[in-house]
Amino acid sequence: MAMTADQLPDDPDALKAMVLARDVENARLIQIIKELQRHRFGRRAETLPEDQLLLGLEEAEQIEAAGDEEQAQTALGERQAPVAKRRANRGGLPPHLPRVRWSSTSRIMPARAAAMACIGSART
Repeated sequence: MAMTADQLPDDPDALKAMVLARDVENARLIQIIKELQRHRFGRRAETLPEDQLLLGLEEAEQIEAAGDEEQAQTALGERQAPVAKRRANRGGLPPHLPRVRWSSTSRIMPARAAAMACIGSART
């Protein structure tokens, strides 16, 4: 509330008291403004409402579950890789070794069976 010069008292002590009262009121208003600014722009202003926080946590859980599933698939693939490698190496003989075809109608014994037969006859 603004006062005109005619409304101000002529007594210096009364004027001093009015100035001090205005200073106290200004300090209180400045403190209120600082608190409002801190509330609006401070660390607390950056907090999320509870429902948005829960959505963020749900998304993080989904990402973690997807990562766990990927790790399980990777671990399963790593366990199956040596088995697949062993099976892949079960191919035929190397190219430098002779290939002998065995058939039930053939009278020629394969090399391994012949070797086993020799070993068996040598023991007796």
